Amino acid sequence: MRRPWKYRRSLFPAVLVIIVAIYVLTGCSGTDDKTADKLSAAQIGGKIEQAVSLKDMKAGDQIKLQKLYKIDADNVDDFILYTSTSNVRADELTVIKLKDLGKAENVKAKLEQRIEEQKIKFKDYRPNEYFLVEHHVLKTKGAFVFFAVSKEADQMERAFDDAF
Repeated sequence: MRRPWKYRRSLFPAVLVIIVAIYVLTGCSGTDDKTADKLSAAQIGGKIEQAVSLKDMKAGDQIKLQKLYKIDADNVDDFILYTSTSNVRADELTVIKLKDLGKAENVKAKLEQRIEEQKIKFKDYRPNEYFLVEHHVLKTKGAFVFFAVSKEADQMERAFDDAF
């Protein structure tokens, strides 16, 4: 009688290790590129809006996107754009989904030009806003380009990353 019980007791840890290994491997598999392809900038914007309040910002349109960043509309699949309601504030949030991944570096360069313009604008005039521009977030993930200037830029970035 004792042998079968010992056998079962020694088998239990091995089965438990196998089960844990399966859960870890399936949990670390991540999302596939098809999931990112199905995401829209508006969906990502919704996740960011859940993380931070955008009530002090106003939504921008295609004309505003072109005016601020000089990005060719033919390259953009979808986007969200929020800017400050006042021209003495530097707050901006932009998520752009590109049609062609090859254009990501070009779009990033145009966003960096905007950053430099904002630095010049705020450097001596509004030091607190200049600090925000200096500590902006600009990154790409797949077909998406993310740009944020805000006190809550790190929370916006986390929400952006969590969307994938």
